[in-house]
Amino acid sequence: MSTSIFYHAGCPVCISAEHDLINLIGANNVEIVHLGEQTNRITEAENAGVQSVPALVTPTGNALHINFGASIADVKGS
Repeated sequence: MSTSIFYHAGCPVCISAEHDLINLIGANNVEIVHLGEQTNRITEAENAGVQSVPALVTPTGNALHINFGASIADVKGS
């Protein structure tokens, strides 16, 4: 992975974090994944270590949890 991946669920906390991340690291350096709209990527996020959103997975594979919007279980509807 050469760019970071930012996973979120569309809540106000997530959207605010998305805007801040884009301003900090640039839109070309981060892929934005809205798990509420791209439910097929929830397992990918879980496998990357994401336990709650918003979260940023770095190019080295570290999952950085930012604030707290929702747990992955909430996003999955479990």
